[in-house]
Amino acid sequence: MADIERLPALPLIANDPYFSYWMPADTLNGAVPEHWSGAPKPMTGFLTVDGIEYSWLGQTSRRRMETVSLHVTPTRTVSTLTADGVSLTVCFWSPALPDDLDALSTPITFVDFSLCATDGKTHQVKLSLSLSSALCRDGETEKPMLHALLSLDDLQAAYVGQSQQHVLSNCGDHITIDWGYLWLAARDGISVSARDSLEYRLIQELAPDTPIKSYALLGYDDIASINYFGVCCRAWYQRNGRTLAQALVEFNVRHDVLLAACEALDARVMNEARAVGGDDYVQICAAAWRHTFAAHKLIATPEGKMALLSKENDSNGCIGTVDVSYPSVPLFLKYCPELVNALCRPVLYFASLPVWEFDFAPHDVGRYPYATGQVYAAAHTPNGLTPPPYYMYPAGTDVYNLRSQMPVEECGNMLIMLAAAIAYGAKDDLLKKYTPALEKWVKYLDQYGEDPGEQLCTDDFAGHLAHNVNLSAKAVVGVACYARIMAWLGRDADVGYWQARAHELAQGWLKRAQRPEGSPLTFDGTGWSMKYNLVWDLILELNLLPADFYSEESCSYLPRMNAYGLPLDSRADYTKSDWILWTACLAQDVDTLRAIISPVARYLRETPSRIPFSDWYDTKTGAYIHFIGRSVQGGVYMPLLRWKAQI
Repeated sequence: MADIERLPALPLIANDPYFSYWMPADTLNGAVPEHWSGAPKPMTGFLTVDGIEYSWLGQTSRRRMETVSLHVTPTRTVSTLTADGVSLTVCFWSPALPDDLDALSTPITFVDFSLCATDGKTHQVKLSLSLSSALCRDGETEKPMLHALLSLDDLQAAYVGQSQQHVLSNCGDHITIDWGYLWLAARDGISVSARDSLEYRLIQELAPDTPIKSYALLGYDDIASINYFGVCCRAWYQRNGRTLAQALVEFNVRHDVLLAACEALDARVMNEARAVGGDDYVQICAAAWRHTFAAHKLIATPEGKMALLSKENDSNGCIGTVDVSYPSVPLFLKYCPELVNALCRPVLYFASLPVWEFDFAPHDVGRYPYATGQVYAAAHTPNGLTPPPYYMYPAGTDVYNLRSQMPVEECGNMLIMLAAAIAYGAKDDLLKKYTPALEKWVKYLDQYGEDPGEQLCTDDFAGHLAHNVNLSAKAVVGVACYARIMAWLGRDADVGYWQARAHELAQGWLKRAQRPEGSPLTFDGTGWSMKYNLVWDLILELNLLPADFYSEESCSYLPRMNAYGLPLDSRADYTKSDWILWTACLAQDVDTLRAIISPVARYLRETPSRIPFSDWYDTKTGAYIHFIGRSVQGGVYMPLLRWKAQI
């Protein structure tokens, strides 16, 4: 395992948008742990060696253990610390296993401990881990809590939560959970302090050559996870009535099996990343794995189907945002393509309801944790308040502001995601069920996508833009993907028509956009921009544009790069890390790919912003602009799709 030199924030607990806590420092004892949104959530750990107390977790007034090493892998954060002849290795790990969706959807994180004497002497040691009840509330105001100690088979367990439970009681961005119960479990040593903190303690004699190993389980019972179009739905692992207490017992029994699976997954992902992009790319992939999964909640719908719902962190708090799902899908396509269908399912359902009268795809399905209908560009949906039940509104209600929609963007996104999912092995049931919607969307792209009018794209922070060359590229790819969908559905007449139309659009696009110095930002020849949307031509082998265009285009990016990466376009110095990795895949050789992605790793090592991997930052200063902990970082896995031959 290679040392990760430094990440802007270290993942400690990273399971879902609410159970997501990070260390904004270089070491486990360098700061107070925080929720991804920046809210302090105190967790402390101490090691007493022969009567002298040291901190290993959190920022406290005690003297700190010295950090010897720190490793971050896709599923684990491992640190070794020392004090007074004793070495402590701590591993925070979450079984984010895409081939075990019950484990992946269970909000449980392990903390493994290993103590050994390094000086040949016997020591009296006391190890502790404490979790504040602040993890059970939003805001700084203390609230009445209740707690209990329980025996669960071979486990001692304790939970704490508010005395009055208001399930699904808050909604919006930059908030933490305000309901449910925090759990801590171990074989022994569990207690609850006078201030309702959950504590784990181990007191033992540490003899030379006889290491002490133990672990604790940290879990969260959110009672209800998502309001899914009027039904309060729970996490996927609970679809058959399983409780968190039962999951703690099962995870305890499976500890060694789950850890081995995580170690095997880590080795696979990092070896594949190294083969494609070297050590820099390993760091990027390690930083993005738990980060991506923790920005989602995997639930069972009322019909028992999977719905994977993202939270648009540090943006507007939307749930199931289409143009946030779109950049995230490379990770899922590579390791569990059925999750791409799970991203699309709620969008397709909402788009079929009477309230959605447009002939283009929606932007989102609500505001987390309320999947009750699109809130972007809707009336009367202020952040922080529960959105109206738009899913029940009849046709003709006139809820949405047309100017603020993203019609070409979202139509292209949905068609591309659905086609890519099938290409990588997902089921085709959504294609069959929602064919009429897909047909409307491809016709919209055909009519308006060739040279889009003034409208927003996914990079909406940059404002409206007419004649957007990159947005037009998405329309071309979307039409080609619809032809692929028709082929899978056996509609041969439609295949021929839409294949021909896609190639006609592609040739027109190439004639207007190709320049020796790189394609422009707009069709009037202004500026330049990343053409990340074209990556699907190469990934799905659509054969829309010639190889010489991609070689010319990727080479044009190299002189435009700054210290921390390629700017998004000619209008500003900021960038999007997910789009950099997609753009790098337009390269025709691995050396160019590595040259484009390596500044992103440098950003991770040097950014002054101590937050989970931001996807929107300044390429000259490395400072965060906006966007924290977002699901889009699944997009950094695109090179593993593009360079399969290297793996």
